[in-house]
Amino acid sequence: MKNFQDYAYYYNAFYQDKDYAAEARQLDTLLKKYGKNISKLINFGCGTGRHDIELTKLGYSCTGIDLSSYMIEKAKEYLKHENIEIPFQVADIRNFISKEKYDAVVSLFHVISYQNSNLDILSTFHSARAALEKDGLFIFDVWYGPGVLSDKPTLRVKEIEIDNYKLIRIATPVMHEKTNIVDVNYKVLIINKESKETNIVEEVHNMRYFFRPELEFYLKETGFELVDNLDCSTLGETSFDSWTSYFIAKAI
Repeated sequence: MKNFQDYAYYYNAFYQDKDYAAEARQLDTLLKKYGKNISKLINFGCGTGRHDIELTKLGYSCTGIDLSSYMIEKAKEYLKHENIEIPFQVADIRNFISKEKYDAVVSLFHVISYQNSNLDILSTFHSARAALEKDGLFIFDVWYGPGVLSDKPTLRVKEIEIDNYKLIRIATPVMHEKTNIVDVNYKVLIINKESKETNIVEEVHNMRYFFRPELEFYLKETGFELVDNLDCSTLGETSFDSWTSYFIAKAI
């Protein structure tokens, strides 16, 4: 996830309309449905900490880790405007060693799909298992293979205005059938509305899409039992229309 080092600066601008509170409530539903007395969470890949803040407002005790120092800085800035405490730290979820145990590990907004290799997945799942007591929950979302292949990624353009700038983001996907990875090539044009000066930031985000049998295998190999997987939009059964899916696993 090192590719966020530059693009991260514009992350909040492009996702300013993201409903973190609704997503936190959705996760709360899953935690209550599949867990017992869940109160202490750690968020693998917390980004700017917005989910953690909303989950804390719902009564959870949260810790957030992320590989991007910029993301963690922004999370701490957001926290200054809230009357709550959340420990945020820079850490790599693939080799994170937890000093304490949690009731649940969560990983949202497709952080797991950034773990492209089998080794990355196994290392991340081992880290998650080490952070949990027996019967603890591991809930994460991913790009879901059946949906991705049924409705393949296409070129997308998004325009926003913030302060004195107009931002245009062009996302061009390249699919790799042998590795189940989509290279999302981002080009962001930053246009000063007064001077018309234009700067360009380019990033490649490598996103892996997953199928249930392979994740079930990885989870079993790292001390988990797969409990369920659900459509991220509806929390119902997944189908070939499901582009993203939650996976819920229990530590054994």
